[in-house]
Parts: sequence; structure tokens; C-alpha cells
Amino acid sequence: MTTQKIKVAVAGARGKMGREVVKMVLDDAALQLVAAIDTVEGEDIGTAIGLPHCGVTTSSDLGMSLAQVQPDVLVDFTVPQVAYSNTKVALQHGVRPIVGTTGFTPEQIAQLKEYCEEHRIGALIAPNFSIGAILMMKFAAEASKYLPNVEIIEYHGDQKLDAPSGTAIKTAEKINEQREEMRQGNIKEEETIEGARGGYYHGFRIHSVRLPGVFAQQEVIFGGDGQTLKIRHDSYDRAGYMPGVNVAIKKVMHKEQLVYGFEHFLEDEQ
Repeated sequence: MTTQKIKVAVAGARGKMGREVVKMVLDDAALQLVAAIDTVEGEDIGTAIGLPHCGVTTSSDLGMSLAQVQPDVLVDFTVPQVAYSNTKVALQHGVRPIVGTTGFTPEQIAQLKEYCEEHRIGALIAPNFSIGAILMMKFAAEASKYLPNVEIIEYHGDQKLDAPSGTAIKTAEKINEQREEMRQGNIKEEETIEGARGGYYHGFRIHSVRLPGVFAQQEVIFGGDGQTLKIRHDSYDRAGYMPGVNVAIKKVMHKEQLVYGFEHFLEDEQ
């Protein structure tokens, strides 16, 4: 008996992350690439990213493409300015979105959750698909129970559009679930340069570094009497995210609600 392939559309297909998704989908016999959405139209996406001709031509019209090819899943690695609207368009066409683009507001996530529950359709918004990054967040949340004084430093290239990163925000949210809000540092502390202490989140600080030559790193630093604990994750290549994206494509087919955070898909394995 032949198992039906999962039909996948990729938004931002010619981008740095999108092309890795295209490669991964084309390499997996269980998946079928059916649409490639990008600002440049009319190119075979295979040859456009240095692969053999694959027969899927790029289109800039997401809604039209989804209506024509009726994919099961849309994988979106675009930019924050369009990710929310892309996600809504996918859901309206009955397509399950998997979104690695960050920058969603809590209100937008709540609206999308409500839509997914009402229409019983699966979706995933994940700031990070790296297994190591998920473990970093999990360990940081656990450590915050015992060492509540914490700061986050995240490093990305200078072309990243949002700050702090989605991974840093997700880490902060998980830490906040485990510790009561407490204001750290000296109560008389003053910033002589605005922003020197970083962004304030429920009593602790998040610092965003943006420099050329940096890919993606995050460090969570805990301080206690006479000691510090540092939990750090480093990403060196976009291909490292693809095993997680592959798992997400296959698991979202069995969901009937929006899931925020790839860690919940990993927990399904346990």
C-alpha cells in the first residue's frame, strides 16, 4: 500500500532558510514540493537555488498558489511584516502553516489560536526548530527555579529585523513560568545611556547583539551567591534546523489547533 505524500508549499523559497526547506522537502520521499512562493516569479525553484530542475515554478501570489495546488502544509520563513498575513491566508485556504518567522505579537497568536480551534486545523509557530536550542530553553527554565537572578544575551547577524529574537522571547516566557517576578539589581540603578541595561521583561533583562559575521547564539546567565551558571547554544548552519522542520511538517498533519513552540512537538515523542 502506497502512503500518500504530504504536499508542501514554501514561502520565502529563495531566501536563506527557504532554500534549505526546499532542499529538505525534495530529498524526502514522504514529501512533495508543490509550490514555491517568492518575490521573483517564473523561475524553476530547483535551478534557482542550484539544484536540478524540479518542475515547481516560483510565484509571488500566495493565495492564488494555495488555491491552485491545494497543499497540505505551508512552511513560512519570510519576514515579520508578512508572516502574519501569510499565516491567515494559509488557514483561510485550509492549509496548515508552519511558521519559523518571528515577530508575532501575543494578540496575533491569540487570534490565530482562536481561528485554528474554531476550524479544527493544525498550525505551528516556532521561534526555533533546533533540538539544541529547545534543550537550552528547557534547561534554562529548570535552572530559574533555583537561581532566579537571570539575564539573556542573544547574538545574531546585523541583518536580522527583530530584536529580541523569537528564541530569546520564548526562553524568557518559559523562565517566567517558573519564577515569580522580581526586580533584579540595585534599586538605585540608573542608565546613563538609555538602553544600556537591555530590554526589561518581568524583572530581568534581555540583550540583543547584532553584528556582521555572527550567525545565531544565545546565552542564559544565572547568578547566585558566589557562583554563576551559563547555558549557551550556538547555531552554525541553517541546515541544522531542517530535521526539526521535517518533524513539524509530519506532526502538524495530526493537529487540530495552533501550537506555539516546537518543543511541544518533541514532547509528543516521549
